[in-house]
Amino acid sequence: MEDEEAEAVLRAVGRQIKVWREAAGMRQAELGAAIGYSEEMVSAVERGRRIPKPDFLEKADAVLGAGGKLAFMKEDVERARYPKKVRDLAKLEDEAVELGAYANHNMHGLLQTEEYARALFAMRRPAYPEDELGRQVAARMARRRVFERVPPPLLTFVQEEVTLRRPIGGRMVLRHQLEHLLELGKLRNVEIQVMPTDREDHAGMAGPIRLLKLQDGKTLGHSEAQLHSRVISDPREVQILDMRYGMIRAQALPPRESLAFIEKVLGEET
Repeated sequence: MEDEEAEAVLRAVGRQIKVWREAAGMRQAELGAAIGYSEEMVSAVERGRRIPKPDFLEKADAVLGAGGKLAFMKEDVERARYPKKVRDLAKLEDEAVELGAYANHNMHGLLQTEEYARALFAMRRPAYPEDELGRQVAARMARRRVFERVPPPLLTFVQEEVTLRRPIGGRMVLRHQLEHLLELGKLRNVEIQVMPTDREDHAGMAGPIRLLKLQDGKTLGHSEAQLHSRVISDPREVQILDMRYGMIRAQALPPRESLAFIEKVLGEET
């Protein structure tokens, strides 16, 4: 795990579990048997090599008589569960009053169903180990809390037509994904637009765009390439991205026509 912050949290939690276990006079195998986990899992957690689930911490707290001190760490561990770049992006999304995104290869992360996200991460090469695959999917799903915020932010998305037709995960997964888009498109603070493939003028040929307008009035961009992602704060660069995104939205189908287009594509999948 190339994430020093998360590693530090997991090591600290592991040490605490070990201290409480030894104070209770229990071996790792005994603790594992008492809480329903293997000795190997207890050992890995104590060494900071595995991320304990909330259930692990709650049961260990009760068995070891920690008085809530281990269970209290669930929130810190939950944040450490997700990759750093996801934690950083989620923090910005939590602060945004407006978020806009143009996606051209697949559904934008905030719009993805869990099965779609899993299929997408399963395609990565080199392949993710199964536990890392689950970690990536859980992190992506956690970001969807932005739709539940009060007051709700304005969320706008432009999807290339091809992303509505590419059967990532298979036809049934795509069908569920399209149905999910239609549900999200009904929310009053969400606007989803489609960029038809037959458009001659297209301001998004340079690639995906993500813009976040924060509560303090500042606007940031976010760029994600093959191996790197970065926050763009330079005012001149952000201005260019903002201009391009505005043109992309003007060139795409309006929201109502876009939802009708998605319904048409969904009908073709039956």
